[in-house]
Parts: sequence; structure tokens; C-alpha cells
Amino acid sequence: MATVTIIGSGMMGSALAFPARENGNEVRLVGTPLDREIIDTCKKTNRHPKFTRDFPEGIKYYQVEDMESAINGADMIIGGVSSFGVDWFGDYVLPKIPLDIPVLSVTKGLWDTPDGRLITYPDLWKARLKEKGIDRSINAIGGPCTSYELVAHDQSEVAFCGEDIEVLKKLKAIMATDYYHVSLSTDVVGIESAVALKNGYALGIALTIGLNQKAFGLDSELHFNSQAAVFGQSVKEMYRLLEYQGTATLDNLAVGAGDLYVTVYGGRTRLVGILLGRGLNIDEAKAELNGVTLESLVVAVRVARAVKKRIEDGTLSAENFPLLLHIDEILTDKLPVNIPWDAFTFEK
Repeated sequence: MATVTIIGSGMMGSALAFPARENGNEVRLVGTPLDREIIDTCKKTNRHPKFTRDFPEGIKYYQVEDMESAINGADMIIGGVSSFGVDWFGDYVLPKIPLDIPVLSVTKGLWDTPDGRLITYPDLWKARLKEKGIDRSINAIGGPCTSYELVAHDQSEVAFCGEDIEVLKKLKAIMATDYYHVSLSTDVVGIESAVALKNGYALGIALTIGLNQKAFGLDSELHFNSQAAVFGQSVKEMYRLLEYQGTATLDNLAVGAGDLYVTVYGGRTRLVGILLGRGLNIDEAKAELNGVTLESLVVAVRVARAVKKRIEDGTLSAENFPLLLHIDEILTDKLPVNIPWDAFTFEK
């Protein structure tokens, strides 16, 4: 039996408590400063307020001020913060974790630099820790897995990535179940880039749902030709961005495409894309979804900003990213949706 401490009691961090505990491990779920009500509810009901299923018996719950006691004696730490908690996790949490305890992050996203590079969160954290004299390797989870379906024990396949394959094997032994299947990869940049890039593209596919609702009515049947066309273009552009990252492999693309698929069919990114397709601008869509965090928008804007920088210096070509650039126009310049269909065609 291992001791698993999960820091961040959002939906995905909390969902991972299910396979961890059902494998016979001790599980400690720790809230962030924003999670006080969640932890209070978990203590009272043994259920996350967003879930319809109780946690497995025996999970221990901690408020953020008790985090260090929850870390003490742990065999692994799962970082369950959203991309909005990247700075807090890197500055406040990681320095408190002993170097002999491996860290596995569920936070998906990329950070862009002024010169157009795209940096994964594990590499961003590692660089910041080095500035403090701390040399730590950070592992991460990528792949198509929604929190509520993991809680429901739907068959899910993800990838754990990190620098040390032996560490990854240990993490897999702790977490893998008969419904939570884990591949292993030492290509951190590839896996993390693939699952982050899908965010903006999932929004792009959802635009077509809104466009069809606008044209045929909210209760009209779904139209899949347009969704499939944008999906195909999304995969092309994701592959080109993986090439830019130096990590364009079939496995990485499959992880990203799978995550793209599941994101289109559920969640906040789908909702905002539909609203934009119906004709709302981004400010109106955000107002409509008041209180809903939209990490996908942050990632999409960052990736587009890096691509535009590389287009300016000639490293990349605008012709290869018509969908990404249009999504950026919608989000940054608040232009109306006008999907550039002909730019997706090719001649060979």
C-alpha cells in the first residue's frame, strides 16, 4: 500500500482519488485556498459537491493549512490544480515537497515566451525551482479522460510522462486499475504539448455546433459534416505544432487527438464554442457562463501568440494555421465567427 496525497480538490484531482483508493492506497485530499467549501463538504458527506457518487471509504480530507502534514510520509503527490493555479503550485507547494517524493501533475497547458517558444508546465516549474536551488523532476498526466467519467469508472486510457521510466512505472503501479489504463512516456514535451494544444481546437469544433443551431434552431438535429471538417483541420494543425515542438510522433498525436475528441463532447470548452457560434462575442459568452472557468481560452491565446511571433520571424507559415488564427481573432479581436473553410482544402 502506498500513500497518495492529492493537492487541489477540483474535479480531476478529486476524481483521481477513486482509482488511487480503490487500489488499496491511503489517499489524502488537500484543498487549495479556494477549495475550503469543497473540503468541508467532503468531510461532511464523503462526496465531492460536483459528483453524483460517494468517494471510496477511508479517504482523508485536509484544508490547505494542513497541507504539510498531508505531504509528510507520502509516496507520491498528485498536483490537481487548474492552469490558473500554476503559479501558486509552483511557488507555494512544490518547494515544500521533499525531493524523494515524486510529483504527478494533472494540469494541462502551455506557457508562451516573448520569443515565441511554448513551454510545458513541468518545464516551467522545473526552471523556476532551479532559480531557488531546487533540482526536481516533475511528471504529468495526459490523455482523454474527463473527471466525471473517471468517477463513473468508464474505461479510460491516459499517459504518464516524465524523465525517469522507473519512476513512471512505480506511479503506474500505484494508480492503474481495471478501468484506468496507463501508458508511459519519457517525452514530456510531446505528451504535454499534445493535450494542451487541443484546447483551442476543441473550441473551434464547437463553433460549428453553434453555427448550425443559429441556422436551423436550437432544437435541430446535430450536423456532423462540419464538425468532422474542423476536427480534421485541427489534427493537421496540432501535428504541425508538435513538429514545431520537435515531438511529432504518432503516439503523441493520438493522445492529443483523443483528448480533442472527448473535449468536444463535453465540458466548458464546448459550451463557450457553441455560444460563439450562435453569434455571441467572447465577452457575451463569458457573461452567459458566469462563474465558469475557461482554461481553454487562456491556452488558445498563448499558443496563437507564440505562432504569430514565429510567423513574423519566418519560422512558421500562416497558411498552415488558418483555424488557430481565426480562433485567435474571435478571442482576441472579438471578430464574428467566419470559419475559413476553403483554407482547409489541399491539392496533391
